[in-house]
Formats: sequence, C-alpha cells, structure tokens
Amino acid sequence: MIDFNKFTKYSKPGPRYTSYPTALEFNESFDNNALLAEFENQDKSRPLSLYFHLPFCRSACYFCGCNVVFTSKEDKKERYITYIEKELKILASHLDTKRDVIQMHFGGGTPTFFNPEQLGRVIALIKDTFPNFTEDAEVSCEIDPRFFTKEHMEVLKKGGFNRISFGVQDFDPKVQEAVHRIQPYDVTKAAIDLARENGIESVNVDLIYGLPFQTFETFQKTLQLARSLDADRFAVFNYAHVPWLKKTMRKIDETTLPHPSVKLEILKYTIDYFTSEGYKMVGMDHFAKPEDELFKAIEKGELHRNFQGYTTKGGADLIGVGLTSIGEGKDYYVQNYKNMHDYETAIDEGRLPVERGIKLTEDDVIRNAVIMELMSNFKLDISRIEKEFGIDFSDYFSESLEALKEFQDADIVSVTKEEIKASPTGEMLIRNIAMVFDAYMNRHAGNKKTFSKTI
Repeated sequence: MIDFNKFTKYSKPGPRYTSYPTALEFNESFDNNALLAEFENQDKSRPLSLYFHLPFCRSACYFCGCNVVFTSKEDKKERYITYIEKELKILASHLDTKRDVIQMHFGGGTPTFFNPEQLGRVIALIKDTFPNFTEDAEVSCEIDPRFFTKEHMEVLKKGGFNRISFGVQDFDPKVQEAVHRIQPYDVTKAAIDLARENGIESVNVDLIYGLPFQTFETFQKTLQLARSLDADRFAVFNYAHVPWLKKTMRKIDETTLPHPSVKLEILKYTIDYFTSEGYKMVGMDHFAKPEDELFKAIEKGELHRNFQGYTTKGGADLIGVGLTSIGEGKDYYVQNYKNMHDYETAIDEGRLPVERGIKLTEDDVIRNAVIMELMSNFKLDISRIEKEFGIDFSDYFSESLEALKEFQDADIVSVTKEEIKASPTGEMLIRNIAMVFDAYMNRHAGNKKTFSKTI
C-alpha cells in the first residue's frame, strides 16, 4: 500500500519533531530564572516523566548523534554522580518531587558504562528524591550489550526497570569496523537473554540503515539475525549523516555510504520483512508485536511523542537531569549545559544548569498540538483542536491547508472539515506533512546543514 515511487521527490531536510518549536529555536533568554518561574506555577496534578543523561562512553561510535563524553577514568564518573546529587537537591527545592512519576529513562552515552555499584547509587538518589513512582511506571534504560553484566541487570531489576533498549545498528563485521563498533551477534544475544531471564518483558532493539558498506544483501542478513532475538519492538532508523554537527561522523568515508536508491530498497524490504514476521509498523521507524502497548496506543489514537521518541505516557512534565538533558512543560522547553565545566559551575553556584530553552507563544502551543498529534497518530481531529483552542481551523491554518493540497493530489494525505489523515505512504512522509504547519521553517529553508533528510 506504500507508494515508494513518490519518496525521492520529498526527500529534503526536515525536523524529526521530538519538539515543536524545534531545538534550533531554543535560546539563552530562557535561563535558570525562567525555569524557576515555571516551577513556581507548576500544576501539581500533572505527573512527571524523568530523563537522566549518563554521558560517558569508552570510545566513539562514528554514527552516533548523541552528546557523549569519552573517558576511561573512574574519577570522572564518580565526580558526575556527585553533581547529579547536587542537581537533584537544587531541583527538589523548587519542584514538588512528590508528584507521581509515570516514566523514567536512562540515556547516554552508555548508562551501563557506570559500574553496577555506581548505577545503584544513582538509582537510590533518584528514588530518595522522587518517592512516588506509580505501579505501572515505565522505567527504561538504553544498553550497549558490550557493557552489560549480570550485576548490572540485578541493579536495574532492583531499581524497578521494566523496559530495556539494546543498541545493535548492524551485525555485518565490515559495517561494524567502519563505524568503530565491534559487537558480535553472540554478545548481543547473551545480553538480551540475560534481560529475559530477569523478567524484562519489554525489549527493544535499535537498527540503523544507511551506514557505510551496507548493501541490500548485508542488511537482509542483519534483519534475519535481529529477528532471531525476538524483541518486542524494533526501531529501524535512517542514518542521519551530519558531520558539520558531529565531529566523529567526519571519520566516515562518505563514498562508502549506500546510495539513496539502495536505502529505499532496504526500507521497503524492512517493512515487508517485519510485517511478514507478525510485527506491526508504528510511526516512521518502529515495529511492534500486536500485543505491545505502542501498537495498542496508535490504534486508540493515544500515542505520544517526546525527546525519547514514541511513548504511551502523555500529559506529563518532563524533567531532564544531567549534562545536556532536555525538559518539557505544557508551554516551555529547557535544556541543560552541554559543556561539563559550565554544567558544574552552575550547580556549584546553586543554580539549575540551564543553558537555553524557549517559552511557547500561544501560536506555538496550537501548532505544537497539531504537529505532535500528526507525528504520533498520523491523523488530526480538527474539531477537537478548534474546541480546545477556540479557533476556526480553516481560517487559522489557511496557508498550511493550501500547502497540503500538493500532498492531497498525490494521495499522501486526505483532508476533510473534520479530519486530516495520512495515507500509508503519508505515514512514511509524516515529517514532510508536519512541516507545512511549522511557522519557523522559512528561517531555515535555504540551509541544507540544519536538519537531516526526511527520507
């Protein structure tokens, strides 16, 4: 049902919309004082979602777009834990940390590059600060199988973790060597088996297509090996080559990257393969077993999107802790310092380590609701938006609806007075559809080094 012949035309730089406005609009006028003002007016009935950034890795994976600190020194990790503790204390003096926590995620870096004892201390600090995790809280951790032991698993299990995401990317040895991440299949399988043996019922595996030396044939083999791991979810991401933003990507020889036509064939096969294996496609890049809550949420139109990607946990204030972490409230975004010295200095001065953020205007809030609904559930209830914000949708978004006509003519989206709905092809092009509602896109239209390509 997906018309891949239409894809090439729509391949252009565009946001992934983990936020709206995107991080490009964040600015330093939203500082520590601005965040404290938000906390003073916090809605204590809203639950919390927590994100902790544990930034350390032993060495660089050349494809990685994360904010990472490379080290092999234990004292750096110990020092970081002391600053996490200090940040939590400052946070607790301004935020009601007794609010319900419905979600927590450890990202990196490599969270399990911290040894089990260190990881246990971090979890204890969090639970002391935020004592009210709900019984059905989603508690997840990103795992590099190369740094995962039985002792790590025991600490995570004791800490209430119930979802684990394993980074794989590709199983081909030549590809692994090119991206500086040697990770044999047996290492990955042992890590997933360990999680299953300890009662982890939700396992995700991350793959990337578009890496150096990948071919249609080699990725077929990677998919078959990945499927044998029997994960509940697979995330299959399009590699975003942005060497102007990430220095480690400059180590990749661009002449070894697969041609866009090869990437398209890989994508087509990936969708067919996982569908034939009983998985359902969720969003642009996720596949889930039919019984998985992600798939159930999209069937109900209740899927949400935040900086961790797709989630079933909406309506929460996101609190980001640690270097470069991002937080989100009903009408603001905030990001911590990316530089370790600046991060530590702010905390030593008794301030939350806010580097930048944005306070949303009324127009931002309306467009945020539209874009996030489209990105999450691939359709929009127009009447609900009109009632919620007191607008005439066709009048307010007249320019956007005009821009959508191109997609309507191509059967990528259907538009009625009641609903905007993406076709199966449109679901794959949902970033392009969302872009017509983005009031900031014209600022970046001529800059090809702003976003990764949508296809």
